[in-house]
Amino acid sequence: MPKPFKRPFAVALNLHDHNTYDGKLHNQRERFTRFKHNLPYHAEAYAHQSDILNQEDYRLNDEFIDEYFNDPTHIMNPYSLLNKGHILAFTYTYGGIRKSKDKLLETVLKGHEEIFNFEPKKLWDYYFKDNIYYIDHHQSHATYAFLNSGYSHSDILAIDGIGSKYRCVFFDQHFNMTDLSDKLPIGWLWNHMSNLTGFGTLGASKLMGKVGYGKYSEYYYQIFETIFDGPITEKKQKHFKHIDIEKYGIDDLAYTLQKFTIDKIKKYVYPLRTCYNLCVAGGVAYNGYMNEEFLNHWNNVYVPPAVGDEGQAIGTYQHCTYTQNNEIHISKTFAGKKYELDKEIITHPKTERWHYSEIALMIANGAIVGWFQDKSESGNRALGNRSILADPRNPKIKDIINHTIKMREDFRPFAPAVLEEHYQEYFDTRCPSPYMSRICGVKPDKIDKIPGVVHIDGTARIQTVKYDFNPKFYKIINEFYKLTGIPMLLNTSFNCQEPIVETPEQAIRTFKKTALNFLVIDDWTIIK
Repeated sequence: MPKPFKRPFAVALNLHDHNTYDGKLHNQRERFTRFKHNLPYHAEAYAHQSDILNQEDYRLNDEFIDEYFNDPTHIMNPYSLLNKGHILAFTYTYGGIRKSKDKLLETVLKGHEEIFNFEPKKLWDYYFKDNIYYIDHHQSHATYAFLNSGYSHSDILAIDGIGSKYRCVFFDQHFNMTDLSDKLPIGWLWNHMSNLTGFGTLGASKLMGKVGYGKYSEYYYQIFETIFDGPITEKKQKHFKHIDIEKYGIDDLAYTLQKFTIDKIKKYVYPLRTCYNLCVAGGVAYNGYMNEEFLNHWNNVYVPPAVGDEGQAIGTYQHCTYTQNNEIHISKTFAGKKYELDKEIITHPKTERWHYSEIALMIANGAIVGWFQDKSESGNRALGNRSILADPRNPKIKDIINHTIKMREDFRPFAPAVLEEHYQEYFDTRCPSPYMSRICGVKPDKIDKIPGVVHIDGTARIQTVKYDFNPKFYKIINEFYKLTGIPMLLNTSFNCQEPIVETPEQAIRTFKKTALNFLVIDDWTIIK
């Protein structure tokens, strides 16, 4: 007889980006607490909060533990195993467990002390006892990327700042693990350089936005080499303050750090190739320049949408169902909650039904539209359900959105969402990029046609869109194409100085406080 199906409830106990997953709903906590990365400080723009991470401030971490790591067998606990699943599957990071370890060992993890000595040798290794299922942080990243890729075999790179024991690991096509943490702590370096340059510890994506403005600096390159030759620890690196940013500039630091990253990838990762497929996950996998470079060495490269710690619960769930139920669970990209629009909004005089042609015409005439559809996407990139849409032909649109809607730094670029059948007419890359994961060159003869989505270095972080992936999003882009001859829209996340909007109420609030011209929520348009 087949063994009974064991349904896990997966929890990612991170320092930041806490999340849970039950096989259908991906609960990204930041979407509800409204603190970016679910940290009790905001490194982007919360004027009333500090840009400096207070290592003793664990408020949101404590709340997450209290909610999801309470007595897992108590029927009155709505998140208990009896109510959520037969197995509590989890993973953790060094920072996420630091303060709560003793408490957990006295409660939920009592008798499971060996979890903290667990060191996998292969991807499918795990700890499982008394309905507690545990895998390492980097196993979760790797599983999420591999199982969602659909590849029958693949090399897998899991690369970030720090997990529980590792910073970077590589799994070959036979699932054997190579620990690259000492050789390639590149996520750790990006975090520290991001903090040093004023973007905050989790502001690497901002620093990456500076890459296109810079040039190579031998001064910075040698500093990075020296740093890699020294101790890599979680302690504050006070000696980094001696790096002369004032003289050599942030732009050149960013450019040189990107080159340093690619050079080290080529040195330590490329020789490990065992096949022609590659899956990539971990926070560093948000580096679009790196992901595009991988296509020079592997035939196929897959980067899933929630590549950072915000996707950890999904990978943990997938790992558990694969090893315990022999099931390949492929998660949905749009795995948030479905919301019903309040009747008061639907009956409001400024609310009306919309048609694709009308919205496309508004955008072609200069309108900037908030676009809210169905369930939210997993990850930090808007993929067509929680988006701000605009005309990529407008050379001033980047400044307009940055200054009047996003309220962020003026150097940060925006992405094009392009119909997949047309992407190679505009962009110099050989594979689709459905999750906005790669940065590639814009063809020189097309730059003047879409200046609003071209970065200063002639690149763009593209999202390719197929009808089957997101029919409504495809249709609105296609209507714009019919009107203008341009098969794409500017697409950026629907937010203003906080996480991507999750609920209709959050969308309406953001609409009202910004310079958005129209708001489309499901079948309705709201006009100011």
